[in-house]
Amino acid sequence: MTMGHNDPVFAIGIVAQLCGVHQQTLRNYERWELVIPQRSSGGTRLYSNRDVELIQQILRWKDEFGLNLAGIEVMSRLLKRIDKLEDHVKGLTVEIIKLREGQTRLPG
Repeated sequence: MTMGHNDPVFAIGIVAQLCGVHQQTLRNYERWELVIPQRSSGGTRLYSNRDVELIQQILRWKDEFGLNLAGIEVMSRLLKRIDKLEDHVKGLTVEIIKLREGQTRLPG
């Protein structure tokens, strides 16, 4: 069985060590809905590799741009919106290609 990038595997203490932050920082990120870990049946926070990458991105934004949590929240929302728009554009592009292919097959 292979583990996916989004599979919850890391406890909060491990993630705090990996990212060089305090566990309370990770709880704050969750409170601000920047990173939402999954929960085990016992309620333990479990983070995926994707979550760890997101936390590391947040820390880079803090270091490189001097963003506070409010700024990071705005940046995060904007990037999620951009991702949704890019997915929408991809879908529209596929539709355009299908329509064009349909036109070229029609007798002229």
